[in-house]
Amino acid sequence: MRATLYYRGKLSSCNYDCPYCPFSKTVDSKETLALDEQQLRQFVNWVREQEGKGDQFSIFFNPYGEALVRRWYREAMVELSHMPHVDKIAVQTNLSVKLDWARELNTHKAAFWATYHPRETKESSFVKQCMTLREMGIGFSVGTVGLRSAFPSIQSMRECLPSDVYMWVNAFKDRPKYYTPEEIQFLRQIDPLFEGNLQDYDSLGKRCAAGSNVFYVQGSGHVKRCYKDRRIIGHLYRDGLEALAADRPCSMKKCGCYIGYIHMEDSPFRDIFGTGLLERNLELIHR
Repeated sequence: MRATLYYRGKLSSCNYDCPYCPFSKTVDSKETLALDEQQLRQFVNWVREQEGKGDQFSIFFNPYGEALVRRWYREAMVELSHMPHVDKIAVQTNLSVKLDWARELNTHKAAFWATYHPRETKESSFVKQCMTLREMGIGFSVGTVGLRSAFPSIQSMRECLPSDVYMWVNAFKDRPKYYTPEEIQFLRQIDPLFEGNLQDYDSLGKRCAAGSNVFYVQGSGHVKRCYKDRRIIGHLYRDGLEALAADRPCSMKKCGCYIGYIHMEDSPFRDIFGTGLLERNLELIHR
């Protein structure tokens, strides 16, 4: 089986204070952090034990918070990137951490989904981090939330980045009809795929890879077909993936988040992004 595993542990703390994020400037207790580390190590051990069983994995860390400020996530990325049966290890990060450790990564497998938060970091610092990844040969994309107040910063970041670095814009959907036609046109110039994220997709009853070869693994080991679907379909360490895999049409009316709708059967994004699908990286198809 070729499986994509989204992993989200107990971590919910972040060093940023973004107004649109419920986890901004949250602080985890020592007990929570210790449990998060233990659970992540258990997950990495499980992945290691699958070597030689015929499965290949692509893994994406998307925690409620910032993962890379925690040593155990950095160590996990390094270890997973060198496992022969792991095709990719990617992480969602604000890129605030020093990147010396990243030199230990297998650059052919590691990838970064880097989010730019103009209120929280200097443009020059973020661009420097991006160029460090580029010098290391690590694939990455740059993204941001399309808040109207951030338009000047978004434009400036686009101009600072090399033209072949894909910069995507997450549509701000908390307010219906937030954008004017002129604003949509502006954001389309930054991200040619912006309107693909602006819309929500009819998904009820439609076929999706979620639950068949895409799984959302919680730190406890419980597995869901989709991050939006609260139903537990089994337990990774008790049941194993083969027992959990089944054709499970979507039970939600709409799908509006990139990590969800890219796995719908009729989604065009798998062909558009190719091997850069997880980290949202268009650059890979141009190499």
